[in-house]
Amino acid sequence: MKFYINLLLSVFFGLSCTFSQSPATGFVYEDVNQNQKKDKGEKGLENVAVSNGVEVVLTDKKGKYEIPAGDDNILFVIKPSGYALPVNEYNQPQFFYIHKPEGSPGLKYEGVASTGKLPRSVDFGLIPDVYRENFKMLAFGDPQPYSEEEVDFFYRGVVKEVKGINDVAFGLTLGDLVGDNLDLFNPYRDAVKEIGVPWFNVMGNHDMNYDAESDSLSDETFERHFGPANYAFNHGKVHFIVLDDILYPDPRDGMGYWGGFREDQLEFVENDLKFVPNDHLIVLAFHIPLEEGEFGDSFRDEDRDKLFALLEDYPYTLSLSAHTHIQNQYFFRREDGWRQTGEHHEYNAGTTSGDWYSGHLNEEGIPVSTMRDGTPKGYAFLTFKGNQYSVRYKAAGRPAQHQMHIYAPKVVPQNEHLTARIAVNFYMGSEKDSVIYRVDKGEWHKMHFINTYDPAYIHMVQEWDFTEELFPGKRPSNPSECSHLWTGRIFNNLDEGEHTIEVKAIDMFGQEHIATKTYRIEQRSKDD
Repeated sequence: MKFYINLLLSVFFGLSCTFSQSPATGFVYEDVNQNQKKDKGEKGLENVAVSNGVEVVLTDKKGKYEIPAGDDNILFVIKPSGYALPVNEYNQPQFFYIHKPEGSPGLKYEGVASTGKLPRSVDFGLIPDVYRENFKMLAFGDPQPYSEEEVDFFYRGVVKEVKGINDVAFGLTLGDLVGDNLDLFNPYRDAVKEIGVPWFNVMGNHDMNYDAESDSLSDETFERHFGPANYAFNHGKVHFIVLDDILYPDPRDGMGYWGGFREDQLEFVENDLKFVPNDHLIVLAFHIPLEEGEFGDSFRDEDRDKLFALLEDYPYTLSLSAHTHIQNQYFFRREDGWRQTGEHHEYNAGTTSGDWYSGHLNEEGIPVSTMRDGTPKGYAFLTFKGNQYSVRYKAAGRPAQHQMHIYAPKVVPQNEHLTARIAVNFYMGSEKDSVIYRVDKGEWHKMHFINTYDPAYIHMVQEWDFTEELFPGKRPSNPSECSHLWTGRIFNNLDEGEHTIEVKAIDMFGQEHIATKTYRIEQRSKDD
């Protein structure tokens, strides 16, 4: 009994100390000259949300706010639409103030240095911008380099392809910025800044301080380089909520990690949504998908249910995740805990590292790194029009129209029974989509959706197993079931010669995609 009393007292005093200091105060203002200082004549902005990571308050008519500030808080402004955020030398938006008077605890990788006494006024300058309801963003999954060589693969294989892009508002990396070696945060930032647009970041399980004793301290080095792991901002008619959804250590056994949220994170979401209109699109971004993974219980069900309860009054929603190193479309319905008549869509994005920088090297010496479901490594463009969205995947190093791969024999015998089939891997696909095909501009035929392994990927892996000489690079991982595969029969009752397969896929957004492949029909000789 004494143990539990002491535990309750320690929790009570711990919470009391969290917000024991004087409240933080400051202004949100229009930074007209963009010097990140509130100058005379620069007006304060009313009704702008400011948070300490849990509470959310609005500024008054003069742009002033007041909010509790404890000994381990990051204060941040929730950018309203029609304004831009200043960026640092890495093109990282600067919307926060880290308040850690004692600094981070001693960890293997350095955290935040002591920030000292809370300033008299913690101000946030916003840059006037044109309000746009139609815009585009970039999404990266898992760069996850384990060495500087792999940072270079990431830069040359992906970043250079989008460097200088001018038609996206900002970018977002969906976690696993690096692979456990947090010293690579700086090389990662050096690479991403070259894209030239403001870039936000999500924390992943390979971005953590593994020597931290509690989940709330596992992001200390991430905070030093990127700011808060939980935050929000608005752009157009879209409200973005970024969350660290890795529970570490795993609360079940104190080992490893588990997908989920702490209560203070869910409290932040609840407080944040109080100031978001119901007709806005809510985009949640985190690393581990809400859907259970291929390797078992990967996400705490009660946390997903609590999150869905908070979204109950928002008919327009989308989740973005990565982590799996395959590409999936998940749909949550009432039987999955979703509380609305429609569905909640989660786009589980493909990764920029693909299958962890494995596979054959291309002509530039960069690993091809096709993912285990046959999806090429790449990234995604999300287009927003008001509270509506669409997604388009871009395979790195391939033309924009490359959205699927057709697997078929190169040659088949004429008029014989065939066990071989056509297989189409439509990278952004789901069972909801329509995939049809025809041969030589003939009649269209429906293809059949199937959950199985991509035969093209199996063939690629087998090359590594059957070779008698070592290939440069790393053997790809073993295949994983593909959730976007269709099959159809091969027509071999046609004339001898070359024939063209044409495949048309129409995705969930109404976007149409075309791919072609040729095969040859031969009559078997009598001597065969």
